[in-house]
Amino acid sequence: MLEDLLSQAQNLADQTEIFQVTSRSTPVSFEANRLKSVDDRDSNGVALRIIKNGRIGFSSTTNMADMNGLVARAVEILPFGAKASMEFPPASQYADIPTFDQATSDLKPEDIVETGSHIIDKLHTEWPDVMWSASLSKTIATTRLLNSSGCHAEETTSAISIGVEGTLVKGTDMFFAWESQSTCHPTLDIPQIVCSIERKLYWAEDVAPAPTGSIPVIFTPSAVADLLLEPLLEGFNGTNIVQGSSPLIEKLTTQMLDPRITLWDDPTIPYIPGSSAFDGEGVPCNRLPLIQKGVISNFIFDLQTAGQAGVRSTGNAHRGLGSQPTPGSSVLIIDPGETTFNEMIAGYSTALIVESFLGAGQGNTLGGDFSANVLLGYAVVNGKVTGRVKDTMVAGNVYNILKNLDALGSESEWVEGFLLTPALSCTRVSVSSKS
Repeated sequence: MLEDLLSQAQNLADQTEIFQVTSRSTPVSFEANRLKSVDDRDSNGVALRIIKNGRIGFSSTTNMADMNGLVARAVEILPFGAKASMEFPPASQYADIPTFDQATSDLKPEDIVETGSHIIDKLHTEWPDVMWSASLSKTIATTRLLNSSGCHAEETTSAISIGVEGTLVKGTDMFFAWESQSTCHPTLDIPQIVCSIERKLYWAEDVAPAPTGSIPVIFTPSAVADLLLEPLLEGFNGTNIVQGSSPLIEKLTTQMLDPRITLWDDPTIPYIPGSSAFDGEGVPCNRLPLIQKGVISNFIFDLQTAGQAGVRSTGNAHRGLGSQPTPGSSVLIIDPGETTFNEMIAGYSTALIVESFLGAGQGNTLGGDFSANVLLGYAVVNGKVTGRVKDTMVAGNVYNILKNLDALGSESEWVEGFLLTPALSCTRVSVSSKS
């Protein structure tokens, strides 16, 4: 069917590309310590891009009987489409990057329910006053990409994910503790999930006065993902590079950050959600250093932004069915340092540990500025955690934090299956509190 659609569209265009995603997911949810729902969801959609007379036409549909309409809409939008600064890639040899585990595909809904029940029961037994919820999902997805230059790429991935949340209410005080995990394999690391969420509960049971001022702040792996990573990645994004809005444009090959900071975009790691042999345009994926020992090393481009910048695509095109590709990161790795998490804490007489933030914060994101409310954080006094802080805000600049590191953690953790990072700390970060 896709080949016929390619031929049909090619009769009306100079270049043609077809992108298809089919998936089946099994979401399972628990609320208030009990199973709430088990579902099965199927999806199938096709996106069409054409280039004619130097313009890009695009359309997409989830109605597989509407292929004629798909082509007609792409042709109709051509006169108004963006100017093409690219050509679709030819056939390529792709690396063997396994992202599918048959054992995950074979998981039955009752298997997923059993896993969720086991975690809920274990946590509820140890913390009976906490209200527990969980969301689990198994997804099997197949991506196909064909174009008129001869590219034909296909990949099937498996994934199982879990998010667990505990809510504890003490009078007028309420707080949340949670943990998430995602993998291509059928087995989740349940002991790690339980251990992590229990540590958060222990530290958060008591409320402590928030330390304020320009003080040391320890960002846990989840906090790094929550706040620090997004504004940093904006600077590397090819769209911002070609628009001239990135603060890193003139910083390529420049020592800009602490020499302990090395950041990779690496979609080649086996059995990690987000890994892939090819990107959303059929360009082979590769391990790409973004920062090497504090030096800005590469930006990330899709075909269009690479053409506009006069460089080659880095294999970082990301897309959904309803939109055209844009540059984006895949699997991110921050190399670890030499300081354990416990050593970080023990080294401060006064400090704040941030676990997560409420929302994405405000500020000049492209410039790296942020100002965000702490959703879950803890006070440190004389090298020990004294309790959870409330009504606390952290403000600063990502580049300044990563330039003036105090310590980089030696223990790395996966965050939501897309980021492997240690904790990190900075000596001077602005912290304020209403309490």
